[in-house]
Amino acid sequence: MKRFTSVDDYIAAAEVWQDELIRLREILQKTPLTETVKWGSPCYTYNNKMLVGLGAFKSYVGLWFYQGALLSDPDGVLINAQEGRTKAMRQWRFSSKKDIKVSKIRAYVKEAIALQEAGKEIKPDRSKPVVVPPELKAALASRKAAATQFKSLSKGKQREYADYIADAQRPATKEKRITKILPMIEAGAGLNDKYRC
Repeated sequence: MKRFTSVDDYIAAAEVWQDELIRLREILQKTPLTETVKWGSPCYTYNNKMLVGLGAFKSYVGLWFYQGALLSDPDGVLINAQEGRTKAMRQWRFSSKKDIKVSKIRAYVKEAIALQEAGKEIKPDRSKPVVVPPELKAALASRKAAATQFKSLSKGKQREYADYIADAQRPATKEKRITKILPMIEAGAGLNDKYRC
């Protein structure tokens, strides 16, 4: 997936949803939010906190509210796209330009801003133990430098690697991913460091 450095480039590269992306962008630009790019996608911040993301996929275009679980959601439009994994983020999907209702989007953004100003947020649970899959354990046991570095990584970075391997369904995919990440671990890097600002 290509990582874009500007919202204009992101929209220009969209093969299907350009009109919808442009319309959503226009709505968000008329709010107090600041437009930027995070992890290669359009993001809208308030007081330097990510509030809303914008993205296009094959079957829909959507808004992501980073603390969407706190929103009252009077229209019942928000979904948890990763049930069981995502506690705070919620998604609002649109399948056509006519689904985009300006006043409703503004109301959701206004509530998100009010929650942020009030200091309300759902924080990630960092106390959960890291469960290292057996395939990764075996690979680390065979490479001492990787094992040493893995132990020195933060729990969050260890969890990213462990989940990345555990989420693979096929043994061949797990093996391919392990081959990819071992040099990263040995270098002391996190799996998603390149996306962090």
